Amino acid sequence: MKNVEIYTTPICGYCAAAKRLLNGKSVSFAEIDVMTNPEKKAEMIQRANGGRTVPQIFIGETHVGGFDDLNLLERQGKLDALLAG
Repeated sequence: MKNVEIYTTPICGYCAAAKRLLNGKSVSFAEIDVMTNPEKKAEMIQRANGGRTVPQIFIGETHVGGFDDLNLLERQGKLDALLAG
């Protein structure tokens, strides 16, 4: 399974929804809190091609986007294949 990274803040409902979706699939992920680690926000923006909102989700080297994008992949049946690589 590919590494999953999520840039989040503790007050973000979409971040919680993304984590809930991944936890429901028993997918482990690294969470990077940009509120308590503000230096990571610049890293997130660069990796996300200018994306400034959270969550920003990466599966392997693929930038998925936010929760809506992750959820769309799940509804289309494409998320498991992306996670598996």
